[in-house]
Amino acid sequence: MSIETFIEEIKGRKGRELEALGVRLAEEKTAFQFNKDNAIKTMSEYFSNEAKLKSEREAARIVEAARLQARKILFDAININLDSAFEVIKEQLRSYTSSDEYKGALHKVIATAKKNLGPKIKVRCREQDRTPLSELGVTVIKTIQTIGGVIAENENGSKELDLTFEELLRIHEDEVKSSIMEDIK
Repeated sequence: MSIETFIEEIKGRKGRELEALGVRLAEEKTAFQFNKDNAIKTMSEYFSNEAKLKSEREAARIVEAARLQARKILFDAININLDSAFEVIKEQLRSYTSSDEYKGALHKVIATAKKNLGPKIKVRCREQDRTPLSELGVTVIKTIQTIGGVIAENENGSKELDLTFEELLRIHEDEVKSSIMEDIK
């Protein structure tokens, strides 16, 4: 074997090794590209799903916030309407205290007070009710600021019964509100 043949053989072997390395490089490059594409696809799907979930959560939060705001506005409007209705009721009660029917109501209020506190009662009432109550034989101990009705106490002052229109309206507030709400609907 001559040196030239030997060199040719080395060149041939190196050429085949380079070719094999080139094929291997191409295969590894293809595998790397495939893995890279899969990783990008997986990450893209993950972040796309994550973004979709976050946007759905945010949309749901915004919708619920809007619903809550709408309920608050409705609740405020209903409360304003109820306050207005209570003012109308109080105004009608003020008008009622000027009527002759009111004297009959005072008789009933006094009868209720006597039934609960005993026959001898003392009352606090409006200045305008002092005379009609005195005619009923009731002792007026003090005048108060009220729409109508009385605050009665028993003979020794140990028990008290508030029968003013304001207190009766407060006691029956839930019933009145329910009735008003029925009318609103």
